[in-house]
Amino acid sequence: MGDLILAIDQGTTGSTALVLDANGHARGRANVEFPQHFPKPGWVEHEPEEIWASVRTAVERALAAGAAKTNDIGAIGITNQRETTVVWERASGRPIHRAIVWQDRRTAERCAALKAEGQEARVRAKTGLVLDPYFSGTKIAWLLDHVEGARARAERGELAFGTIETFLVHRLTGGAAHVTDVTNASRTLLLDLDRLAWDEGMCGLLGVPAAMLPRVVGCAEVVGTTRGLGWLPDGIPIAGLAGDQQSALFGQTCFAKGDVKCTYGTGAFVLMNVGAHPVASKSGLLATAAWQLRSGEAATYALEGSAFIAGAAVQWLRDGLGLITAAPEIEPLARSVPDAGGVVFVPALVGLGAPYWDPDARGLLTGLTRGTTKAHVARATLEAIANEVTDLIEAMSADAGAAVARLRVDGGASANGLLLELQAALAGVRVERPRDVETTARGAAMLAALGVGLVKGLEQLRPWSAPDASFEPQASLETEPGGREAARSAWKRAVARARG
Repeated sequence: MGDLILAIDQGTTGSTALVLDANGHARGRANVEFPQHFPKPGWVEHEPEEIWASVRTAVERALAAGAAKTNDIGAIGITNQRETTVVWERASGRPIHRAIVWQDRRTAERCAALKAEGQEARVRAKTGLVLDPYFSGTKIAWLLDHVEGARARAERGELAFGTIETFLVHRLTGGAAHVTDVTNASRTLLLDLDRLAWDEGMCGLLGVPAAMLPRVVGCAEVVGTTRGLGWLPDGIPIAGLAGDQQSALFGQTCFAKGDVKCTYGTGAFVLMNVGAHPVASKSGLLATAAWQLRSGEAATYALEGSAFIAGAAVQWLRDGLGLITAAPEIEPLARSVPDAGGVVFVPALVGLGAPYWDPDARGLLTGLTRGTTKAHVARATLEAIANEVTDLIEAMSADAGAAVARLRVDGGASANGLLLELQAALAGVRVERPRDVETTARGAAMLAALGVGLVKGLEQLRPWSAPDASFEPQASLETEPGGREAARSAWKRAVARARG
């Protein structure tokens, strides 16, 4: 085997493959989109076989782009959309149903019923999470209760559950490995966050048979090797696993307590490294595992805030309203006006995530007049994304007892300079962006490099992701009527209206 690292970033709308050399330099990259399925309002599904096909195609294209041979790969790292849930037959490997995506809201009634029973405090104390259809546990139970015979089969041990990294490792190893890393496991509502082990009480509460759960492993250790694929040789170690947001935190080298990053993807996700012990949030955030490099070692924890719609709001302007024909058009369009003209957009298109956790909130455009143009709506959309993230940063500062001074950013939408100017101004923080904004995939590669010993410690990884541009808080919003305070007040009033 060689010394190249293959990172697979299996995201919500597409699969990315990134090939890096042993110094962290990108050799090849490719992204392959796959279909989204919306069988009912509020329901979002993926076909696992379409995901698998997109991964293979992305890997083949990335290797070709980097003029790399499959035998040059020395390790594989995987990062993934986290709470998306797959259940498959152990014997055949065939999924019993489409994957239920993290955005899916079909289990909202079940979550509400558990809250009404007074279970929320128990769940938060044990898992660090809240009772919301966002997480995997109620999705698993829905599949078992709505696919004929599934619950009985699961109890007999015939079915396996996994988030997407579990499904991919199972496929890549020819069915030999059924594992999940601590970061993905911590998003299921089933993991004891202190012990980093499955909790019988949570399994019983949600109706999930323990027999279908994968083994919990570390984020930077060999968990299996490729076998029987045809398009990759046998024997490549799979040595890095982490959910996408934790992978981005690692990829941004947020190794110190207090470091904060935001990934702007389909949603916006802010994580703060809080050190060796979980921090219970009083501000609507989540406690989660940041990473545990190897099983049995000390773990690092994070506070997390998630806004469900960020880049997806731009996609909605493109695909739903037809205001733009391509996502990059939004920045020059938004810059063509000095401010949003009083327009405020609350992108609660699938409810609101942290810190509100309101699945019934709905999107809202307010402040429209005869003078409103699509440019004002475009600017209001960028302000909405920045306001959502500012809500999360303010909640994080309250929980941590210290103001956030610096925000490291990544993800596709972070290429938008106006968005980052608005973010710095609204949040009052310095914003730093690396040269390679696809930090999620890079984090998976960094974990894999550690996992197989290509690098010996965290400090050797810092050069892999250095800041390349920065945005200062005083440099923006100078033309906004009333400045930051007025913009934040208008946003909070609009959120209250969106929540009814």
